Amino acid sequence: MKRLGIMGGTFNPPHLGHLEAARHAHEELGLERVLFIPTNVPAHKPLPQGSASAVQRCDMVRLMLENEPWAELSTMEIERGGVSYTVDTLRALEHAAEERFLIVGTDMLLTLEKWRKYREICRLAVFAVVARKEDDRAALETHAARLRELCDADIRLIHCPALPLSSTELRETGALEGKVPPAVARYIYANRLYE
Repeated sequence: MKRLGIMGGTFNPPHLGHLEAARHAHEELGLERVLFIPTNVPAHKPLPQGSASAVQRCDMVRLMLENEPWAELSTMEIERGGVSYTVDTLRALEHAAEERFLIVGTDMLLTLEKWRKYREICRLAVFAVVARKEDDRAALETHAARLRELCDADIRLIHCPALPLSSTELRETGALEGKVPPAVARYIYANRLYE
């Protein structure tokens, strides 16, 4: 395996923004596959009240990926238990591929220096960054230049239509149509999630 994409997150719920970001990174960077890795316990903010369980979040990711042969669910962070740190996941995947590409959105890149061992993360993976909003791109370029200087980070901005979807908004509004795959919407309704 030469090039592996890694997309982490709570996926609470997973949505088409996650899928499109990963698809564009996969195509643009020639990734052989992309692992979607649901967080066990997030490091930076707790899962909100009424969240889906770890099993339910994994089920939803599995449903989202069922017609995507280039993508697969990895439960490694759930199985590891405790707080999920990106650096631990990248260490565990260090020999899984020659190059590892961490697919992140705007907010992730802009807060990178708050992450545990962010300099080691920069050594272990290339960043594939997808803008959440069109007007994020200038801030991303500026911050990417700073991180390249600070810790020799390899950062690639992915050419992808901006994806203004957010799991928080989907949980709060319940407006799922056209924002999550139909199988995921059916699962949410059947399990009465986020009510």
